[in-house]
Amino acid sequence: MDKRIRHAGLAAKVMTAAKAAERVDHGMTIGMSGFTGAGYPKAVPQALAARMVATHERGEPFRVRVLTGASTAPELDGALARADGIDLRLPYQSDPELRARINRGEMDYLDIHLSHVAQYAWFGFFGKIDLAVIEAAAIMPDGSLLASSSVGNNKTWLDLADKVIVEVNHWQPLELDGMHDIYYGTALPPHRKPIPLLRPDDRIGERYLRLDPAKVIAVVETNAPDRNSAFAPLDDCSRQIAGHLIEFFRHEIAKGRLLPQLLPLQSGVGNIANAVLAGLRDGGFSGLSAFTEVIQDGMLELLEDDVLSVASATSFSLSPAGIERFLGKIDFFRQRIILRTQEISNHPELVRRLGCIAMNGMVETDLYGNINSTHVAGTSIINGIGGSGDFARNGFLSCFLTPSTAKHGAVSCIVPMVSHVDHTEHDVSVIVTEQGLADLRGLSPRQRAKVVIERCAHPSYRPLLQDHFDRAMHHSRGKHTPHLLQEALSWHQRFLDSGDMRP
Repeated sequence: MDKRIRHAGLAAKVMTAAKAAERVDHGMTIGMSGFTGAGYPKAVPQALAARMVATHERGEPFRVRVLTGASTAPELDGALARADGIDLRLPYQSDPELRARINRGEMDYLDIHLSHVAQYAWFGFFGKIDLAVIEAAAIMPDGSLLASSSVGNNKTWLDLADKVIVEVNHWQPLELDGMHDIYYGTALPPHRKPIPLLRPDDRIGERYLRLDPAKVIAVVETNAPDRNSAFAPLDDCSRQIAGHLIEFFRHEIAKGRLLPQLLPLQSGVGNIANAVLAGLRDGGFSGLSAFTEVIQDGMLELLEDDVLSVASATSFSLSPAGIERFLGKIDFFRQRIILRTQEISNHPELVRRLGCIAMNGMVETDLYGNINSTHVAGTSIINGIGGSGDFARNGFLSCFLTPSTAKHGAVSCIVPMVSHVDHTEHDVSVIVTEQGLADLRGLSPRQRAKVVIERCAHPSYRPLLQDHFDRAMHHSRGKHTPHLLQEALSWHQRFLDSGDMRP
């Protein structure tokens, strides 16, 4: 019996991915592991996609509903999308083929807050969960699972699914053992109790995912890496955005509104986020903590440099260099990284109580601080809201970061009115571009518009925004939030018509 499959009964259920895929039926609702390209099943989805294609060629339907933790990878989302095998997908995605099919109306997509997924499943809002397909690093002697590089919603899928397929991935290091914290204390209303987590480094759960061996219909062995993409080198724009935010943190410390150790950090993924993390390191900060969703390259560096003492998350999102760094010092990182279920990592009450500083990207903001983080021109989904809303609504500070323009200046990321609203003005504290930082706290809508135009808009768009606002002030019947409704989305329409928001 392989050292990774330590339960005799489950070792007897080892089979090929193709054989396992034969146990999936048309119309099933499937909970799959995976969160931001980590810890997703690698083989069964591809075998299932091949079976779907063959079924479609016979003129028979074969589509399933796919629920995950967040985005996965081409081996899962891409393969099933190309096979026209997904009827419904939730809650977050980033695969180009999947996105294209969603935006062509060929499949349904439900974009919801990540903290809602597990509880909605328990409430029965998604119907019965027929099958869970979960990647694990190992199966323990009692049948429980050593989770791999993400936890996500795995606990919920294993608890609720009628049947389970386990992929045991030999690429995932066994040294992950001890990094996970799986909390089983949640309950349905009205029987909920307080979650006993007081600090980001608290451990409140178990090392392994519970699994009823009687549910398992197949075990598949794999040896395949997580999706990983190299981050682009930090550019001047990202560094400037990071510099404005770091300067703001210093200002808040001087005012006594933040401690020198700040508060637990939540950070989105990408160049700007890594630039902010690098700025914290270069700025002499220490004793920081993170209560976030994903561990990325920048956080590994902060942990190594002792700038960050602990990082609590539900998954990794590492470049190839980051994976090499992690594997090379995994014993060190195991003492400083905690991987939790996403119903804990994104829990609104914990975010509020811990006082997280939320730092997330956006597509655009309007003059009053409403944020669009998911759509192009109001209709085409990009990826999804993810967990940004969990932290924006409940964090101590809610910061949204973006370059002031896109498409080589043809698009302004500061617009008169956003074409889609993900985060309302009530949930936004700070907006940052490479031009500057607008602190919106305590400001009325008209005051917000003034600082957003002055401090965040690109110079080529600033006069246009000021002109729009001045005319809105003059012609608007209501001066609380001035709008020219007939022009509110004219910038977006102009871009669709001409390829440039500028007249």
